[in-house]
Amino acid sequence: MKTIKGPAIFLAQFMGEQPPFDTLANLGAWAAGLGYEGIQLPTDKRLFDLDVAAGSQAYCDDVAGTLAEHGLAITELSTHLQGQLVAVHPAYDQLFDGFAAPHVRGNPAARQEWAVGQLKAAAQASRRLGLRTMASFSGALAWPYLYPWPQRPAGLVEEAFGELARRWKPILDVFDEAGVDVCYELHPGEDLHDGVTFERFLDAVGGHARANILYDPSHFVLQQLDYLAFIDIYHERIKAFHVKDAEFRPDGRQGVYGGYNGWLERAGRFRSLGDGQVDFTAIFSKMAQYDYAGWAVLEWECCLKHPEDGAREGADFIRRHIIRVADRAFDDFAGSGADRAQLRALMGIPA
Repeated sequence: MKTIKGPAIFLAQFMGEQPPFDTLANLGAWAAGLGYEGIQLPTDKRLFDLDVAAGSQAYCDDVAGTLAEHGLAITELSTHLQGQLVAVHPAYDQLFDGFAAPHVRGNPAARQEWAVGQLKAAAQASRRLGLRTMASFSGALAWPYLYPWPQRPAGLVEEAFGELARRWKPILDVFDEAGVDVCYELHPGEDLHDGVTFERFLDAVGGHARANILYDPSHFVLQQLDYLAFIDIYHERIKAFHVKDAEFRPDGRQGVYGGYNGWLERAGRFRSLGDGQVDFTAIFSKMAQYDYAGWAVLEWECCLKHPEDGAREGADFIRRHIIRVADRAFDDFAGSGADRAQLRALMGIPA
């Protein structure tokens, strides 16, 4: 068995204009001061220039060295925004344009080409940083048709996943050459949002070894999916882990869909660690049971608590839940040390 690494923190929700949230060095010092040992690094030019990193070992060494000065390791690069842009339904063109570089906005084909290039660059940057995993989104072509009314035309879902696979297969091949897994965060709004959709995609890419999962139980709480059974089913593909809490409290007026309410008024809400309903004791136990060898990474999203308080409390929360796995069985002291002949004798089998 393996002991999970951590605690670590995803920096995307903490970037800002004012110190200590304005530079990677300042964020590193802040995170280390809270007790974090790793950071999941957004590929945002304010913190990490993906275009430079793909071609420069010196740049990657400098970034890693800046964090190492504070005792921090990089857990994964995050390309959530670029992954989203690999597949965008036209209904979302305008909203997602802001995720792209300015020179490709307003041009969906150029935007997609840019996103694919960014992901391939992330494979090379991850390799230069010595990373084995990368976190991302899948994008979505079928999401507007999630609820079948009007009835979906026969073949629409199959065509959507076939196209998603055609777009991602060359990217996954580049990651395979780099020795890096793509870990899709299964997230509402993405075509890959639960186990069924992940399996559809995995079948469409021929069971590609680099197509894996970023496990985040908060999204499963909001979908009312059994997040513990999910680990039993997909543990071999879980290669990254967001530690994020959530709660689901339906009433006579709303349920899973939320009635277009804002986050504060929804039945399903993200919460800071320990304030929601996720059974993290059981999750960390299953992760230890199945030899999860990666990092436990805080992703802070809460509609109530201040982010700095959530980050401060999160480091200790994760540390308390990490199980230092046993190096021997608890009943080893009572072992009989019987040889094969004795074992056979115990069952009445002649030698």
